[in-house]
Amino acid sequence: MEIILLLIYSFFVWLIFFKFKWLPWNFISQIIVISLPIFAMTALILFLNIVAPSSADVRVINYVVQVVPRVAGRVIEVPVEANRPVKKGDVLFRIDPVPFQQELRALEAKLPEMEAKLDTAQAYQRELDEQLKSARAGRVAVASRLALAERRQRQTTELAETGAGSVYDREQAETEAASLRAELASTNATVSQVEQKLSAQTDEGQLSEVAQAHAAIEQLRAQIVEATWQLEQTTVYAPANGSVINLQLRVGSYAANLPMAPVMSFVEEEQWVLAMYAQNELRYVAPGNEAEIALKVMPNRIIKCEVDSVVWASSTGQLPIGGMLPGQNVTQPVPPGKIAVRLRPVGDDQTTFLAMGAQGQGAIYTEHGALIHIIRKVILRVGTKLDWLVLKLH
Repeated sequence: MEIILLLIYSFFVWLIFFKFKWLPWNFISQIIVISLPIFAMTALILFLNIVAPSSADVRVINYVVQVVPRVAGRVIEVPVEANRPVKKGDVLFRIDPVPFQQELRALEAKLPEMEAKLDTAQAYQRELDEQLKSARAGRVAVASRLALAERRQRQTTELAETGAGSVYDREQAETEAASLRAELASTNATVSQVEQKLSAQTDEGQLSEVAQAHAAIEQLRAQIVEATWQLEQTTVYAPANGSVINLQLRVGSYAANLPMAPVMSFVEEEQWVLAMYAQNELRYVAPGNEAEIALKVMPNRIIKCEVDSVVWASSTGQLPIGGMLPGQNVTQPVPPGKIAVRLRPVGDDQTTFLAMGAQGQGAIYTEHGALIHIIRKVILRVGTKLDWLVLKLH
């Protein structure tokens, strides 16, 4: 574009000074003719870098998921192929489920036994409750009989002392009262014994045996849930739409659930288009601004975009985590930190395939200086036509 403007300028200079000779071609006019385009082009480019900033570092970034199985085992099926489209929910691979099925069946087989123990403990608690009720009722009855026997003992004693009653009746009353006292003591002992057995209860009023049986069943059910989950994890599904890269997993391989040993890399379809800018170029850039990019993998192709957001963060603003104080290496200059701008393809280019890792150039057209945006667009289009050239000699 600069060359075109210079050619147009040269044409007008030729008309004015040589064709029609409206002005004399002397030393002063030569200085003006030469210096004017230099200052004009410099001012134009500097202003253009503000209202329509360009970037020579445009990148296409995809999310990459390192697939690590949640359980370990021998792989029995790998139905996917490398670098082929995969839909969300498609099976990536399967691990031998037999060991996990056996573990689940073994745990499920223990459940009836544990439930039977719980029923036995609950029945024992009900039996103790009934024994306590019976013992307390018997204690009340014996206490009533003992009170009657003691009153009769006092009466027979008084009668025997006055001669109105027989000594036999008094001795019989004393024997009956002593027998009832012994029976009441035995009943109290039974009540205390049953109460002591029932004293070891939880806040919910359950015996320790019942609580332990409940806890054992809940623990077993948790183990069953865990075993069921592990069995489900033997089949690994695609987390999103995308493709499998670096597929080295084969049938018969051992897949370990180690975070540092992924079995494959899954590249999602969701992409980020990032344009890196110097920090003083973004004063007028705002979400919604029109943008264009040109990638080297698609020469002579302009992709329409808009600004999604400005990533107001840079690695130079992050302090390292450690015991060292920041800023000690004063002899090493801080590298200039660039700010990333996320672009989003719009219109017909929303469905355009963008290769992960593709690089190129781009420009953002702010709401200022719209009249000279055409210059940036022409520069961008000329640059993408040059991408047709493969500059190597072999």
